[in-house]
Amino acid sequence: MAHERMEGVATTCGCAAGDGEGGERRSIHVDAAIKDRNIKRLRRIEGQIRGLQRMVDDERYCADIMIQIASVQEALRAVGRELMRNHLKHCGSAAIRGSGEQAESMYDEIIDLMYRNVR
Repeated sequence: MAHERMEGVATTCGCAAGDGEGGERRSIHVDAAIKDRNIKRLRRIEGQIRGLQRMVDDERYCADIMIQIASVQEALRAVGRELMRNHLKHCGSAAIRGSGEQAESMYDEIIDLMYRNVR
């Protein structure tokens, strides 16, 4: 199984069976309701970003723009939490129950994801 590298950390988890076309990795399971919620959130975020662009273009008050930026960041964190939960529930648990190498790779991936998302 080929491993992609990200800053020295293996990023291929135990759900590599979910590989898609061209080596693109795929989740082994995504709940339809969660996917729908995430898509709706991302579309709302897209609208918020367009609103931010208009605010900057209209030279709106900096503090108002900063408040909207914080709102977008929290919305993105909410999507990230849903994705992390799905990853742990499906890909993570499958890999950890798998071979020692799969489990170790997943532990590294989870730690890397946690550190990236606490910034």
